Amino acid sequence: MASSPDSPSAPTPSAPTPSSPTPSTPTSSSPTSPARPGLLAFQPLKRRRCAECRSGPLRLLVLEGGEPRCLDCADLGHLVYLPRGDTALTLRAREGSGLWAVVVRFHRRRARYERQGVLVEEAALARAEERCLADAEARARRRARDAVRRAARDVRFTEAFAAEIGRLFPGCPEDRAHAIAAHAAERGSGRVGRSAAGRALSEGAVTAAVGAAVRHTATPYDRLLMSGVPRGEARRRIAPAVAATLRAWREAPGRPGRDAHACEGEGHTWPPGPVGN
Repeated sequence: MASSPDSPSAPTPSAPTPSSPTPSTPTSSSPTSPARPGLLAFQPLKRRRCAECRSGPLRLLVLEGGEPRCLDCADLGHLVYLPRGDTALTLRAREGSGLWAVVVRFHRRRARYERQGVLVEEAALARAEERCLADAEARARRRARDAVRRAARDVRFTEAFAAEIGRLFPGCPEDRAHAIAAHAAERGSGRVGRSAAGRALSEGAVTAAVGAAVRHTATPYDRLLMSGVPRGEARRRIAPAVAATLRAWREAPGRPGRDAHACEGEGHTWPPGPVGN
């Protein structure tokens, strides 16, 4: 197994790993490309030199026999780097390139390798850029339509989340429930509302979102953190107040209106069905 250029620990299986194929040992089971052999290049976090020509420090390297090699020594020096960010351009450049490699970098906090871009042939990149320019307007219109559909789904999900808060915590003010739902369900936030449990409107996820809102807005929790109190101790101190508020909201009489499932038949059920084109 080839060793990692930056960390001795194995990355998570969901990302390219240092034991993925190197230029000398491509395999069809590479995680960088399920459909065809792929190569890996690393953006090292530490200063590395090529084991063959001793050039360095290397901006990009590949591993051969567990040793770092510069792109020239690995016969990849003629490829150009295309950073991630433009999916259409990346796919087209990769499809048109006879030789290409995925560029990854180790993320210390997440303890895994993450894709940064690709190395492709310069001519393939030029052809891909021409294709992308030719249909840029159509792709922009498609992205706009997709954005509208996502926004509509987000609105329906936020409404369902707020309704479930109202069902579990009938004493929670309606405007407060909607504010909590909007915060928890914000797309790309990584908050509990975007988790699998949150999207399933599980009681635990909804309760966690309400508890977090109470903790930050109705207790001195934030002030304790700012004064240097460790997070665990700060949570311990305000736990009784959070529990009391949740209990009061949960035991209050239900407010008039619909519960989380009462909007069925009005286009507001969650999860929504497939959205048409």
